[in-house]
Amino acid sequence: MIQYRHNMIKITSISGFANVNGGYYQNCKDVYFIRALGKNDSSLLELKNLHNTLCTNTKERKLFYTYIIQLPILSSIEESNYYSHCYTKWIQSDKKRMETYSLKEESTLSEVFAKACAEVVDMFCLNKNHITDSIIKNFVVKLLFWYDSVMADLNLQWHEKICMKIVAENILKEQEYFFFYLLTLIGADVLLMQTKADIQIEPAIKNLSLEIRLGEFDRTSLLEVLQEENQNTINCNVIIENNDIGDPHCLHRRSDTQGETKIKVQLPERKQKTIDSTSSKNKKSNEPKNEKIEKSFEELAQLASSIVMITVHNKAGDVLSTGSGIMISSTGYILTNHHVITGGAFFSIRIEEDDTIYTTDEVIKYHSILDLALLRIHRNLNPIPIYKGKQKLVRGQKVIAIGSPLGLFNSVSDGIISGFRTIDNVGMIQFTAPISHGSSGGAVLNMNGEVIGISTAGIDRGQNINLAVGYENILLFIKGFDR
Repeated sequence: MIQYRHNMIKITSISGFANVNGGYYQNCKDVYFIRALGKNDSSLLELKNLHNTLCTNTKERKLFYTYIIQLPILSSIEESNYYSHCYTKWIQSDKKRMETYSLKEESTLSEVFAKACAEVVDMFCLNKNHITDSIIKNFVVKLLFWYDSVMADLNLQWHEKICMKIVAENILKEQEYFFFYLLTLIGADVLLMQTKADIQIEPAIKNLSLEIRLGEFDRTSLLEVLQEENQNTINCNVIIENNDIGDPHCLHRRSDTQGETKIKVQLPERKQKTIDSTSSKNKKSNEPKNEKIEKSFEELAQLASSIVMITVHNKAGDVLSTGSGIMISSTGYILTNHHVITGGAFFSIRIEEDDTIYTTDEVIKYHSILDLALLRIHRNLNPIPIYKGKQKLVRGQKVIAIGSPLGLFNSVSDGIISGFRTIDNVGMIQFTAPISHGSSGGAVLNMNGEVIGISTAGIDRGQNINLAVGYENILLFIKGFDR
């Protein structure tokens, strides 16, 4: 089995990364994992030159090159189920083979990738408390989805001596960082262009990459630099088109059968405004407005049937804590807080007017900073709609909170939005509807019966000072599962 040695030569510039070609001797290959911090005029010029040179070398079949603006989001349930099946087969093979759309089980790359996944999973679990099999599976599912999304062409070209160059822009999440480290374990040299900020992860993990300081951080994107350059070069053909796979930017290399190299830039679809030629600014429409009618408190209270009570158990089955959750799809998905499920081995889900207690250990995804997590049970559900933000939320706006404080199943309280706060760079809604321990993960509703937030914290020292993660972050987190 091939072994990989990291950063045997100290790289100090983008040009150095472009020119280094790791040696291969007796099944051992040198690879490079570089984190370039900040930027300056010189580094931008070097990036342009690197891009042009690697495009040319890819066209001439001298190497494999990919530039990634942002990793795509796994939003399809069908795709999630497919990669879960791939994960299961990997486990059944004793982690010796991996098969996906682009990884063929009988290939050497399948074995190399399987070993790399096992090593990355071990590092991912290191020094983490309360890691469950479900969390590990979801992590590997993401790795496989990202690999098929941005490295699909590699399988046809890969061999142990191939030169691969991967450049990625502004990676800020630990799991994404591990994905790029994974690519080094199949022989790729990876350059992370951290022009906006450095990634905030454990120092031991961050030290897997070699750090070079190029200049100051700023908020501008490198995409414009590459697009501007590609308009003036014959080495690469730039195609800009809409991406219907999701909404992230993803720039990756593809080669057609004639060997012509193309750089494909996938951008989110832009909605075009249409103008009715018969309309005028002063023309009043006689059509009735599609305005939603506010519900009474009694009507809103009936929505408690779509809020669940979550009991958290350890491996022995003992009860650790309780919390709340919101039905967000008819296919069994339940939104709650990450801190509600932390430390649990499995969870009991109780639904109003249903005597059955549903148990699950399926943590589909989670985000510790947003304090959101998604569970799944095998039951049809009646979801509550999420507010889409047609009008801005305002202080003084009436709200309803539904949750299970202190284990009192589906209690309903009312209040108002009292403010908007930013805590740990996450926007929060401050509201006055009373909540207590156990309400976390419950719904905060507007008077139309739409979820505008998920209860996440209360300040014990203050009276009715409570916080909720807003609908904007909820919509992003549950995208693809709210069906």
